[in-house]
Amino acid sequence: MTSKNTVVRWVTKGGLAVLDQGLTTGSNFLISILLARWLTAEQYGAYAVALAVYLLIIMLYQSLLLEPMAVYGPSAYRDRLRSYFKSLWSLHLAASLLIFSLLVVSAGIAFRVNSASSVGGALAGIALAAPLVLMSWLVKRVFYLQLSPGPPAAAAVVYCGLILAGLVVAHRYSLLSPFSALLLMGIAALGATIPLVLYLMRDLPAAAGAVSLSEAGLRHWGYGRWAVGSSALQWVPNGIFYAIVSTFSGMAEAGQLRALMNFSAPVFQGYAALVSLLLPYAARIHDQQGSAGSGIFSRRVTWLFVSGAIVYWSALLLFREPAFHGLYSGKYSEVAYLLPIVALGSIFWCAFVGPATALRAMDSPASILVATMIAAVASVAVGVPATWAFGIKGALWAITLSQASGFVAIQLLLQKKVQKAAAQAPVLGLGTTFEFPSDISSND
Repeated sequence: MTSKNTVVRWVTKGGLAVLDQGLTTGSNFLISILLARWLTAEQYGAYAVALAVYLLIIMLYQSLLLEPMAVYGPSAYRDRLRSYFKSLWSLHLAASLLIFSLLVVSAGIAFRVNSASSVGGALAGIALAAPLVLMSWLVKRVFYLQLSPGPPAAAAVVYCGLILAGLVVAHRYSLLSPFSALLLMGIAALGATIPLVLYLMRDLPAAAGAVSLSEAGLRHWGYGRWAVGSSALQWVPNGIFYAIVSTFSGMAEAGQLRALMNFSAPVFQGYAALVSLLLPYAARIHDQQGSAGSGIFSRRVTWLFVSGAIVYWSALLLFREPAFHGLYSGKYSEVAYLLPIVALGSIFWCAFVGPATALRAMDSPASILVATMIAAVASVAVGVPATWAFGIKGALWAITLSQASGFVAIQLLLQKKVQKAAAQAPVLGLGTTFEFPSDISSND
C-alpha cells in the first residue's frame, strides 16, 4: 500500500508539474499562433527572430541560476533554503539589469538600421518582459526543490488568465503586435508571481545557517560556467537559423520556419516541465546509488520521452493539413510537407534529454558542453550552405542532423562515465532496479 501511495503521489506531482508548464508555455504558444494568424509573414518573421533571442536569454539564465539551483538546492542547501533563495534573488536582480541594458541597446540599433521593421519593437518588448518572466521561473523553482508543484500550478492558472484577457483587449483595440505580446508575458508573469513570493515569505522555513552571496555565486559559477556554454551551443541548432533564413531568404521564410517549429512546442514544453521535477530526483539517485543508478535512470527516461514523442508526431502527421488550416487559418500550408523533418529532429532532441538530465545530476556539465559543441558545429557547418542552397528545407535538415549528432555524442559520453565509475567502484549490478523515493511529502 505504501508503494502504491508513493506512485500515486508521484503521478499527482508530475501531473501538476505538467499543468504548470503546460499552462505557462501553452499561453505563450497561443500568442505565437495568434500572431501567425493576425500578422503578416514579414512581421511574424521579425517576431520569430526576436523570440529566438529571448529563448537564448532564458537558456543562459537557466544554466547560471536554475540548473545549479536544482542540483544544490536539494543537497548542499537543503536546510538553508530561505537564505539560499535570498542570495539567488540578489543574483537575479544583477542579471536582470544586465539583460535589460543589452536588449535596450539592441532595440535601439535595430530601430536605427530599419525603423520600419518590427524587430526593434519586439526586442524592446523582451527587454521589459524578460526580467519579470525569469523572476517567475526562479520563484517557482523553490517549490520544485521541495517537490511541491501545487502552488506553481495555481500561479500558472493566473498567468494563463491574464494572458488571455490581455490578448482579447489588445486584439479588440488593434494593439496586438510583437511588442505588445511580449510585454503581456511580462505583466502576466508579475501578476502570477506576487502571490508565490508572499507565500514563500510566510511559509519558507527559517534557514539553519546563512548562505552568503559570494558562496552561492561562486558555486553557481563553478557549475554554470560549463552549463552556460552548453546552453549557448544548444541554442545554435534552432535559434540561429531564424537569423540565417531571414538573411538568405527574407523575413517571410523566417516566419514559415517559426510556423513549422511551433508544432514541436507541446513536446518540448511538456518534457521541460517533467525535467524540472526529475532533475532533483536524478541528483538524489546519483547521490544514493552512484553512476550506475544514473545510467539506469537515463535509459528509462530516454525510452519514456522518445515513446511519447513518437505517439505525438504519428498522430499529428496523420492530420497535418487540417492542423495547419485550423491553427493558421489557411496560412503557411505551403510548407506543411516539411513537417516530417521537424518531427525527426524533435525525436532526436527527446532522446538527448535523458542522458543530459543524468549528466547534470552527476555534476558533469562539461560532458554536455562537449555534446552540444558537436551538435552546434554540425548545424553551422551544414546549415549555412544548405540554407543558402535550399532555403528553409536545408535549414530543417541541418537542425535534424545536429540533434542526431548531439544525441549520439551525449550517449557515448554518459556510457563512458558510467563504465569508468563501475570499473573503479561498482555500486549496482546489471539487474538492479530502483524505486521512487517514498519520503516525498503528500502536501503541495
